[in-house]
Amino acid sequence: MGKIFIIIGIILVVIGLIWTFIGRLPGDISFKKGNVTFYFPIMTSIIVSIILSLLFFILGRFR
Repeated sequence: MGKIFIIIGIILVVIGLIWTFIGRLPGDISFKKGNVTFYFPIMTSIIVSIILSLLFFILGRFR
């Protein structure tokens, strides 16, 4: 059980490091008016969705 938590922690750290690089892609919508900022990461969401779909497809093939 401890090894699983360590692996999950390492995976989350790697995802966090990658997220800093793809966090502001062209195509993401950002509005700033006064001291209110609205940010909608549509392109980032599409890329994350494609990556997760491919990952689950590959994992499903080995099941």
